[in-house]
Amino acid sequence: MYTAQAVKNLVILVTGATDGLGKQVARDLAAQGATILLHGRSRGKGQATLREIRDATGNQKVIYYNADFSSLDAVRRLTEEIQGDQVRLDVLINNAGIGAGSRQAGREVSRDGYELRFAVNYLAPFLLTHRLLPLLCRSTPARIVNVASVGQQPIDFNNVMLRDGYHGLRAYRQTKLALIMFTFDLAEELRKRGVTVNSLHPASLMNTRMVLESDYFRGTMSTVEEGAHAVKYLAMSAELDDVTGEYFDGERRARANSQAYDKEARRRLRMLSEQLTRLKESNS
Repeated sequence: MYTAQAVKNLVILVTGATDGLGKQVARDLAAQGATILLHGRSRGKGQATLREIRDATGNQKVIYYNADFSSLDAVRRLTEEIQGDQVRLDVLINNAGIGAGSRQAGREVSRDGYELRFAVNYLAPFLLTHRLLPLLCRSTPARIVNVASVGQQPIDFNNVMLRDGYHGLRAYRQTKLALIMFTFDLAEELRKRGVTVNSLHPASLMNTRMVLESDYFRGTMSTVEEGAHAVKYLAMSAELDDVTGEYFDGERRARANSQAYDKEARRRLRMLSEQLTRLKESNS
């Protein structure tokens, strides 16, 4: 898709870029000369990451934006800030998220009163992406990469917020499937507008804080470098110039949970998401 010279003209937003996979992706793309918009929820950690990446890569075109994705108002403010600062956005990498937590942890809610993982891992990128679409569409050809997971669980539309039978791993897995369902829907909507949308499972059990701090897993299986390589493939590879609406396992096209291909389930999720994020009100 991009020559080495062209990469230097790209503007790329990486959410959840102050740690783990997002930080590695941001650092690698900064090293190639792109303008990198870092997102995080801790201003102190964000500024430290900003300095670290600038020092390591020599690229001063690295900008930090702060927003707590447990608040949809914070997501709205973030999009307003980005649109006020930037004249283009070539690649959006929706990476920010929280893991399954510990087995002992109970159900938590976001500032808007929604189940926390559903809010942070799914509703926040849903709203962020929709509000940044005008900027992406003005920057075509553009790409959206949604970082999902091979760990997926069907959504029970009678218990989306898991008020009954809460389980951290279930909460995490249903958000990742929701993100894939969103990918498929949005790809159809944008098919003729010059913006591709794909999702991926970057790598299994990377050496991230999310994995290391959870007692659901017995250890790591791969590295953030491996995961970052797959994310960059979806974001930059010329092989995917015209590929949209796909789910990848690493760099290989794969099949997601069957609910992702259920158009009625996707319609129900879309309507619920628009309602919970007040999308139409927000866009107007």
